[in-house]
Amino acid sequence: MDKNIIKKIRRIVGEKHYSTAPEDLHCYSYDASRQTFLPEAVAFPDSSEQVADLLRLASEHNFPVIARGAGSGMTGGSLPVRGGLILACSRLNRIIEIDQDNMVAIIEPGVITGDFQRELRRAGLFYPPDPASLKFCTIGGNVGEGAGGPSAVKYGVTKDFIMGLEVVLANGEILNTGTRTEKGVVGYDLTRLFVGAEGTLGIITKIITRLLPLPEHKETFLITSTSLTRATGLVAEILNQGITPCTLEYLDRTALSAIANLLPAPFPPEVQAILILELDGSRKEVSEQHERLLQLITAEEQKECTIQQATDEKEREQIWQARRAVSPASYQIAPHKISEDVVVPRTRIPDLVAFCEKLSREHELNILTFGHAGDGNLHVNIMHDRNQPGAAGRAEQAKKRLFKQVIKLEGTISGEHGIGITKAPYIGLELAPTAIRTMGAIKQLFDPHNILNPGKIFPQ
Repeated sequence: MDKNIIKKIRRIVGEKHYSTAPEDLHCYSYDASRQTFLPEAVAFPDSSEQVADLLRLASEHNFPVIARGAGSGMTGGSLPVRGGLILACSRLNRIIEIDQDNMVAIIEPGVITGDFQRELRRAGLFYPPDPASLKFCTIGGNVGEGAGGPSAVKYGVTKDFIMGLEVVLANGEILNTGTRTEKGVVGYDLTRLFVGAEGTLGIITKIITRLLPLPEHKETFLITSTSLTRATGLVAEILNQGITPCTLEYLDRTALSAIANLLPAPFPPEVQAILILELDGSRKEVSEQHERLLQLITAEEQKECTIQQATDEKEREQIWQARRAVSPASYQIAPHKISEDVVVPRTRIPDLVAFCEKLSREHELNILTFGHAGDGNLHVNIMHDRNQPGAAGRAEQAKKRLFKQVIKLEGTISGEHGIGITKAPYIGLELAPTAIRTMGAIKQLFDPHNILNPGKIFPQ
């Protein structure tokens, strides 16, 4: 990227809102995948017009542009693998409108997810998608990666709450998709096309979200089990009993060991797994489902299981603090990991967990499983030490075997982390060549010069 281009970038965003300083470039060279690629410049636009000007410049001079939120992605989706310009969305951080009557909000991509949820609660409203990184991840990143979270079992994932978008295309044109009404079927559903596209088709500059009324009441339960098989099998049983939890999380014994000091009380050593279950809704609805849950868990055939309820908000928050700490706490087990977010049908969760136990033994690796059991989305962390001879290779072999088994179980290799660069070599396990060619043709149509986040999703 020559000095002339840098001058034009500076002219577009202003003297204080771009950088080529090495120390700044390094700050935007990595994400939670722990891989590093150095960009050539970073720009901080504060309007869709500035984004459009930057993309017109990129299209004219053929340099990559990579949109970036908080850099919390797990698959390398925001990494500048071919250099170019990082378009940081930190100044596009306005909540433009909260329409309480129609339960719709318009926000910019740099808004922190947790901040948005907190603002809505003041208005008695609710935006359910709640990834573990919600205290620092951004809505734009959530949309770009198709994020989920614990509440997906009842409410759905990010794509289910995006009604419309403002997107800047590769040539600098501004496209508006969708509506701010609940229904709308005029033409193709372009909104869904951009959700989960990882910034490869356009740069999102405004987001129209659907909202819900804040639930009246919520109760939180910890279910422990001395049998791994029983705990995983219980997930489908709970849902088949007409119990509709707003969250249903699973942690195996290895995950529990990593967060033992964060939990309200230590578990007995015989506990092999826990479920964190929450019910929400009206007090009457929650009370009825509470009774049904107690009857199920305390039945004679559930003798391996116990259930206890969080007594107050402090205890509930402590449980969730521990759950959200599992991923970072796992580094106590080993210094490196491969973090995957596979999904299988709920009834196949016991098969998946058993297979992970087998992988752990056969590859001599610590493998922990945890995550959103209510919708079959488990996070499989393959822990290893790259400095030990052969460990990294065994971890990669375990990852490939995991993906093959997930497909065999009629699942998918990514539920909410996207594809980025870490999963791109494996998408052929799940997608047929026709599907990959069709997606490639869409990419070519929207981005003929391949300047938007190049090197992502498609195997190179």
